[in-house]
Amino acid sequence: MRASLIALAALTLLSAAPAAASAATPSHVVVVVLENREFGEVIEAPDAPTLNRLAGRGALATRYHAITHPSLPNYLALLGGSTFGIDSNCTDCSTPGANLATQLSGAGVGWRAYMGGMPRPCFRGAEHGAYVKRHNPFMHSAAVASSPGLCRRVVPEGRLDADLRAHRLPAFAWLSPDLCDDAHDCDLASADRHLRRLVPRLTRQLGPHGALVITFDEGTSDAGCCDGARGGRIATILVGPGIDPGTRLRAAYDHYSLLAALEDRFGLARLRHARGANPLPLLSN
Repeated sequence: MRASLIALAALTLLSAAPAAASAATPSHVVVVVLENREFGEVIEAPDAPTLNRLAGRGALATRYHAITHPSLPNYLALLGGSTFGIDSNCTDCSTPGANLATQLSGAGVGWRAYMGGMPRPCFRGAEHGAYVKRHNPFMHSAAVASSPGLCRRVVPEGRLDADLRAHRLPAFAWLSPDLCDDAHDCDLASADRHLRRLVPRLTRQLGPHGALVITFDEGTSDAGCCDGARGGRIATILVGPGIDPGTRLRAAYDHYSLLAALEDRFGLARLRHARGANPLPLLSN
């Protein structure tokens, strides 16, 4: 009788091990923002094989739109749920109040923003080599830029290599590659090659419920949807262990939809225009 009980207990422990291991493995969400391409310039484009393989491996939002033109207001919308009335690529402007970064910090969720070409953490300059502040909404945030503890989380992209080697990817990571690797100053093939080197390392560390989201700041047209988005139709791709290959998301989404999905994922209140947005699916825990 005692031997039978011991055997039953052993079987119970063995059957519970995979679930326990999965629960102990952290999951991560990574957002990568590229530059200035319409949907049709990316999907099925011969110079973007990596992006198209990812679209086949995961989910592709087929009616996703940027908010406006030029770049900076779209980055602000992604992080803070509003363009804050900014309609240029200003470098001396700032945004007030809460945003995704301050929300995550307040909730005790680890995050880091990786910026291609940035010379050092907390760099406040308008540009440096292939780095430009207009692609870095974190340093436009008054709350982040004025806080040493928060702005130290806005770091050069090289820190991402170190964090991946050390398996220290935060729960939420943002990547704005430099002006060549994001396809702004270089062709789309250059950005695609950058992703080809980076994505396998990222996806291996997403965890059981993680997701990689790749989007573009804006398109080249004024195509729009939703509640006033007029920044062009852009490709947005989601990849992760829980995302079925070949999924097509055919509802209308915009940058506020992505912010809403991120806030829902981490149990945060939705900010500003994200409150009424249709959240991009597949980011649930």
